Amino acid sequence: MKIEQIYTGCLAQGAYYITDGNEAAIIDPLREIQPYLDRASKDGVTIRYIFETHFHADFVSGHVDLANATGATIVYGPNANPGYKAHIAKDGEVFPLGDVTLHVIHTPGHTMESTCFLLKDKDGNPHSLFTGDTLFIGDVGRPDLAQKAASMTQEQLAATLFHSLREKVMTLPDDVTVYPAHGAGSACGKNMSKETVSTIGEQKRLNYALRADMTEEEFVKEVTDGLLPPPAYFPLNVAMNKQGYDSISDVLKRGLQALSPEAFEAAANETGALMLDTRKAADFHKGFIPNSINIGIDGQFAPWVGALIPDVKQQILIITEPGREEEVVTRLARVGYDYVIGYLQGGYGAWVAAGKETDSIHRISADEFAGRYKAEAPKVIDVRKPGEYASEHVDKAKSLPLDFINDNLAGFPKDEHFYLHCAGGYRSMIAASILKARGWDNFTEVDGGFSAISKTDVPRTDYVCPSTLS
Repeated sequence: MKIEQIYTGCLAQGAYYITDGNEAAIIDPLREIQPYLDRASKDGVTIRYIFETHFHADFVSGHVDLANATGATIVYGPNANPGYKAHIAKDGEVFPLGDVTLHVIHTPGHTMESTCFLLKDKDGNPHSLFTGDTLFIGDVGRPDLAQKAASMTQEQLAATLFHSLREKVMTLPDDVTVYPAHGAGSACGKNMSKETVSTIGEQKRLNYALRADMTEEEFVKEVTDGLLPPPAYFPLNVAMNKQGYDSISDVLKRGLQALSPEAFEAAANETGALMLDTRKAADFHKGFIPNSINIGIDGQFAPWVGALIPDVKQQILIITEPGREEEVVTRLARVGYDYVIGYLQGGYGAWVAAGKETDSIHRISADEFAGRYKAEAPKVIDVRKPGEYASEHVDKAKSLPLDFINDNLAGFPKDEHFYLHCAGGYRSMIAASILKARGWDNFTEVDGGFSAISKTDVPRTDYVCPSTLS
């Protein structure tokens, strides 16, 4: 028996590849299926099952393409009703894989079809639990995402999750390994650990939501407290996972159309496509195509695309470092953005060489900002998350989180100069590009963000440990 966790950092997502004998199963695969096909070919095994723990909201699963490519059976737990061929399992149903078995444990609460899969070894001993978004390391799945589909309140869903955990998950042996679908950085929970593997026993001791003396009322209150609104793309990804989607090969063929600067400019003008520049912030601020938006491929790329581009059917033209075009199109497809219609051949350098118009972002160092802060008493806007801001921030800085910038543009002044920062410069450059595209030109972005500012003598609020914030 072999278990491989295939973890994708930018999505904080864990897929699983399980083999025994000459058979394999995949749990919660990513959109691009070739890595799973390559593993199976190398190991000389046949992919028999594709287990889906629920209809995912934060990424598009590769289950449909993988089933079409391999003939494997897609398996969901009870209450699922997908728009394609799948086996809807009963609670307690058993699936043989070589000499081991996978057992269905229906655990509604995060969603009503949420299901864990318990792997038992050849002797019938519980070995591992693949928990999806039911149980994370240090947290549990947020209960607010499925309210509309389930016709339930988040409190009712949380109460359902309480019983799923207590009556099914926590009754398993303490030495059972826990393999969740996500880790820290995912918007599917609020308190996830950076660790991606644990045990039932460890979670009973360390997970706030699994306290032995916790009442249902306490659980509901603590699990629902402090939930931020989910990204706008979540329900759109659920719909794709439930109803199906274009083949990834078709998405790549459509997106990997090389366009000269002239053709790129014409396409932008004719289609109204969003121009997405995925270069590093350090390069983008020096020069970019006017009205393009910067979301760097080397950061939390896909989640920020999902948070800031409301419509997954938005047509997109990409500007990236030459050679990374397929990577960008693939990573956009992971979160359902299938309508890339081409890329700038030769990248930004080709645009400049063609003599096309450019723009730039005014950026200064933290030390220069410190000098200006003393002289000007300036307006400062912090685009970090509310918890980061509450923990410590520049004195008198205003909090306008990047997550909600499209709804809070009125909070950015147009009649006075202001300084913009995040934690390290990645998010503030995204914000800067959005503001530029919307007509703001009266700001300066601070290189290195709060991390660099905190090393200067700029006045800051007293530090408060994030774990003590309610």
